[in-house]
Amino acid sequence: MRNKTLIVAASALLFNVSVSAQSLNSYADSTQQAPDNWFNLDPASNAVQGISTEKTYHLLKGKKSQKVLVAVIDSGIDTDHEDLEGKIWNNEDEIPGNGKDDDNNGYVDDVHGWNFIGGKDGTHVDHDTYELTREYVRLTNKYEGQDLEKLPKKERTYFEEIKAKFEKQRDDFEQQHAGFMYFFKGYQRSSKLLEAYLDVEEVTAGDLETIDSQDEVVMTAKALMEFAQQNNYTAETFQEGLEYFENGMEYGYNTEFDPRTIVGDNYEDTNERFYGNNDVKGPDPRHGTHVAGIIAANRENNLGVKGIADNVEIMVLRAVPDGDERDKDVANAIYYAVDNGAKIINMSFGKSYSPQKEAVDKAVRYAEEKGVLLVHAAGNSSEDIDEEDNFPTRDFLDSRKHASNWIEVGATSWKNNEEIVAEFSNYGKKSVDVFAPGVDLYSTTPNSTYESLSGTSMAAPVTTGIAALLMAYYPDLTAKQVKDIILESAVKHDDIKVNCPGKKGKLVSFNNLSTTGAIVNALEAVKLAESYQIKHKD
Repeated sequence: MRNKTLIVAASALLFNVSVSAQSLNSYADSTQQAPDNWFNLDPASNAVQGISTEKTYHLLKGKKSQKVLVAVIDSGIDTDHEDLEGKIWNNEDEIPGNGKDDDNNGYVDDVHGWNFIGGKDGTHVDHDTYELTREYVRLTNKYEGQDLEKLPKKERTYFEEIKAKFEKQRDDFEQQHAGFMYFFKGYQRSSKLLEAYLDVEEVTAGDLETIDSQDEVVMTAKALMEFAQQNNYTAETFQEGLEYFENGMEYGYNTEFDPRTIVGDNYEDTNERFYGNNDVKGPDPRHGTHVAGIIAANRENNLGVKGIADNVEIMVLRAVPDGDERDKDVANAIYYAVDNGAKIINMSFGKSYSPQKEAVDKAVRYAEEKGVLLVHAAGNSSEDIDEEDNFPTRDFLDSRKHASNWIEVGATSWKNNEEIVAEFSNYGKKSVDVFAPGVDLYSTTPNSTYESLSGTSMAAPVTTGIAALLMAYYPDLTAKQVKDIILESAVKHDDIKVNCPGKKGKLVSFNNLSTTGAIVNALEAVKLAESYQIKHKD
């Protein structure tokens, strides 16, 4: 599922129809502006929890590197972005636009990668349902007219679980939509009220500071406007929120919606590999473009953002719609990446169900055999994924084994206090390996624009960027060694207590939220790689 960032930080407030001036002011007082380029900065020198990228390149000055190919499985990427110029993979064995499969890899004109959710006629799957919805529809059709009591207990229990979860989540979503609309209308009313009260055409932050009234209506309007302004809620972000909820109802939870006919494959055949089209941008490449910029935006052109890896190319694999990705597409994107030379695969997506997990497991094993590193976002549901599912996972369905080439990443902020962990981030002492910057990361967005977004979707490419940097400057390292170096060198915070995600006010040891209890750091990873090279020298 694409990462939706509008409503994460203050969902409890936005969806509560009894929002008070006091509660809004309390939240606004705790909100701070993220420093520019913070994820590349250094904890000691800059007092933010960045990964020390700039110090790393000072250490590496004069050292040669080799280009590393990173596959980004995502919503698509704007390959023409000014800050990604020279950073997008070109398949040199393919002649662009001739309608032939010149390199005989099964994909025609795959110049920059492949789109596994496109049709042969150039159309696209933009929106799709959630996997929970698809499972609900599949099982409802399968058991229609049957006496459920006669089903095997395991089958009946699973169907009842899916039915209950689907109906609850759909109902909750409708209530959240109503709450958002309440907030949006309250914002509109407050804006008009204060414009009249102040006799201005548009209320600014400076205008709000001048208001001191005994009228509770005016002060509540002021608090709501302050909350909106301090959290950068604009006409555009409200529009995004409206689209999110409307799309959820029209597509995500719509049992009648099925866009798969656009692709034209036999969806049940997980061995089918060659479908889709070569348009890797797609209709909405915002998420994928942002991810790509974190990893690879040009560090030398003095434009919007500096990516983490300086000698890298991005292979574009479109498999993530607005809705939940499908297992078959994820598996085939992994196969494509491995077969076409990618050394690292970034996967900033996830979902709660995986009905074709065997196919994904097979592809993950293939990547493991070929020495390709997989970096996956832990998810944005404030859940302990030791207890709750977030697919794909490193754990194989048919055994107790798990992939050794996998890094699972949670998200942190720039702060040095109990708010260091992102409120939305999933966590897990067994399931999450490490944390990385994921709050308000400024990066590339379509049409040569830039934007700050939040999510474990941003934390994963930070980690991918460090992995690409290590592989570029230490090309003899294996994927497993790169993983070990990243985790072993991550900066531990054993002595701090943090807000447990989703449970603000409940303090837990940061050490208990991941296997390492640490935040990735490029400088420490390079130092360890240097000593590793010396230690393992013949």
